[in-house]
Amino acid sequence: MASAATASADSGSSRLRAFARLALLIGWFFICVVPHLAARLGGRSRWPRRFLAGTARICGADVRVAGGPAATGTLLIANHVSWLDIPVLAGATGCAFVSKAEIADHPLLKWIADQNATLYVDRADKRAIHGQAQRLREALASGHPLAIFPEGTVGDGGQLLPFKPSLLSAVAPPPDGVAMRPVAIDYHGRASELAWIPGEHGLANFLRILGRARRNPVTVRLLDPLEPTDDRKALARAAHDAVAVALAGGETARPVL
Repeated sequence: MASAATASADSGSSRLRAFARLALLIGWFFICVVPHLAARLGGRSRWPRRFLAGTARICGADVRVAGGPAATGTLLIANHVSWLDIPVLAGATGCAFVSKAEIADHPLLKWIADQNATLYVDRADKRAIHGQAQRLREALASGHPLAIFPEGTVGDGGQLLPFKPSLLSAVAPPPDGVAMRPVAIDYHGRASELAWIPGEHGLANFLRILGRARRNPVTVRLLDPLEPTDDRKALARAAHDAVAVALAGGETARPVL
């Protein structure tokens, strides 16, 4: 029997709707992959952003953006609630991501992530921190924003977890020309419905969110850049506090086209 938390989360979620949306996702993937591979022959492809923006829409997210666009060489420091954050944030900003190295163990997910210039880091390998910091700096100079989730895991949607200073060590202080912008991914009071329930299998979570009857309003709040500092703990606190304040308030947002 499902727990009370699981039963509550499953309310209004249909497996039939989930599989219908899954079929749409597969179709959308094949629509995008051919022009993407053709575009890569001539240089950088814009199709990963289009694919991820479309994925967010198919998954039920109605995304709007508040704040100025993220420029090249910007590190986006965002809260993390769900796997849905990834297509939402990438579709809204065109960012690539800093990801856990474990993604590389999943061939299809890794291939998709590679198309969006994902940077993999092994957080358990303390000896590799210097090299990973250098790779992060190089990625920030590559022509698109880069996003990191410094909570280090998904939250329960009810509270913002502390930001881990170690995940921001490469930008304390930031390289020349790099701006650090906190980002609040705001699900307007529904974050707990999308969060990963303790004990819930990843596939079950994926299908539960795909099967939701009502759509999910999401605002990506791009906040003012942080002051540069060589104190990674102070940087983590400043980013955390900015995101917390933004999630508690709000401002006019524009839709993602």
